Amino acid sequence: MTDSDILAKLSNKKIGVLYGGLSSEREISIKSGKAVLNVFKKLKLNVCGIDVNRSIAEEIKKEKIDVAYIALHGPMGEDGTIQGMLEILGIPYTGSGIFASAASIDKDVSKKIFKYADILTPEWKMLKKFGTVPEIKKYPVVVKPVSQGSTIGVAIVKRPSEFAAAVKEVFKYGDEALIEQFIEGKEVTVGVLNGKALPVVEIVPKGKFYDFKAKYQKGGSQHIIPAGISEEAYETVQNYAEKVYEIFKCRAICRVDMIVDRKDRVWVFENNTIPGMTETSLVPDESRAVGYSFESLVLKITESAL
Repeated sequence: MTDSDILAKLSNKKIGVLYGGLSSEREISIKSGKAVLNVFKKLKLNVCGIDVNRSIAEEIKKEKIDVAYIALHGPMGEDGTIQGMLEILGIPYTGSGIFASAASIDKDVSKKIFKYADILTPEWKMLKKFGTVPEIKKYPVVVKPVSQGSTIGVAIVKRPSEFAAAVKEVFKYGDEALIEQFIEGKEVTVGVLNGKALPVVEIVPKGKFYDFKAKYQKGGSQHIIPAGISEEAYETVQNYAEKVYEIFKCRAICRVDMIVDRKDRVWVFENNTIPGMTETSLVPDESRAVGYSFESLVLKITESAL
């Protein structure tokens, strides 16, 4: 559908933008949600913003929305929870469904699917709270929570003496830690819009790695579009991204994070089913590079709920 077609279909509907939520990414979700909310207001559509809390079902019923635009990040928003509730309420929503959301947010499950699909991903081990610590033969390793986004709780552990503190931090966010092979190279990411890969972005953080501050603080990182990688690696990155979109049964949009190492190998780390929509976010940058305004991107994502 064209943007005009989508607008016509939305003209007699009330849209609810769901943002905020209860995860550690609440602050970013509010920014994403308000950016989307402003688009709908500018287009003079019937829209309301709903800050998601534990009374969300009652809030949605009170607002009597016809369509939900999900701008939530992290657990209880990007993990299939809110999607399942909307399914029960019979309200169409944007983006991926329950399976894609739940499988993508769990990094252990995601990596098992990558392996099954012959997508190169770093080797990893799992550590459960109070469980047996797996043997680590080579440092550095990356220690991260299993079901968090925005690199929250992530640490690059360079020596055994740093391991315990990194794991302690991860256990603030859940009962499992993922211990992953460290891959050195260029950080790249690519959004997939309705099954088609957008331009590949190379991320150059100002700090040591692409952490929360680098992601969301103005000037925290540089986005290079198109990424400064070989043609072969560029093609592999886009092919992998489209393959991830397909095998996870994504809908509308996803963003796949990868690293291209010095041997030109492409390693896939994770799939994000609700990428950020803030002024420093990656997918809006990629979309602009192929001529989509922010308004157009929001409408194309909203189309998935119609």
